[in-house]
Amino acid sequence: MTTKEKNLIAPKLLAELESVMSDLAEGKRDADAMKKAARDMDKMREETRRELGTLDVAVELIREGRDEV
Repeated sequence: MTTKEKNLIAPKLLAELESVMSDLAEGKRDADAMKKAARDMDKMREETRRELGTLDVAVELIREGRDEV
């Protein structure tokens, strides 16, 4: 049986991720890249909040985890 691997990450984004991970492994830090990443995450969080409202998934997951123990 042959399986075909489907890459869900865009090639350009994957290359950027690999570069960042390589730098991280070598102990390199890029202050400008960190600031850009923080801005991007803030933007994505606000877009998600606007589209879906406030999500309290973490609270539910923690409670479920406690109940299973």
